[in-house]
Amino acid sequence: MDTKKAVEENKADGKRFYLTKQGLEKMKKEYQKLLALKNLKTRSGAPAIFHSEELDPEYMAYFEDIDLLKVKIADLDYIIKNVQIIKAPNKKSQTEISLGAKVLVQIDGENNDEFEIVGTLEANPALGRISNESPVGRTFLGHKAGDQFVISSPIKTTYKIKKIIYPKEI
Repeated sequence: MDTKKAVEENKADGKRFYLTKQGLEKMKKEYQKLLALKNLKTRSGAPAIFHSEELDPEYMAYFEDIDLLKVKIADLDYIIKNVQIIKAPNKKSQTEISLGAKVLVQIDGENNDEFEIVGTLEANPALGRISNESPVGRTFLGHKAGDQFVISSPIKTTYKIKKIIYPKEI
């Protein structure tokens, strides 16, 4: 998901960002990298404002770049300050699907697939990482192995939960 969009949605309703430890570390590294880039750009100074009689396009591009960096840094700062690390539930609760679960499912009675339920910022359906806020991810939550349900989004698909696994380190 687009980070800027996620930040705006979460600011509006005061929600937290769900991230794995690895996801948080990745965000922190990106944050530090962008801070360093911003500091480097601002230390080197802005190009001259005038080139002949008109504003220099290089000058305008410099400030646009700095503004974009500031917005991205502010977004990452907000995420880091409002994060909730995804942790495996206690042993008793590991029979139900929640954030951090890897779920082996049978789709339409034929092929098996595996999904990992993660927060919106780490979702990547191509890698089998689905958001807890997506229609499929939201429906998976709370189900147990053996449960079967149908999701119509936009086509009707039947999922049967085969196995739920919680990694030791999420």
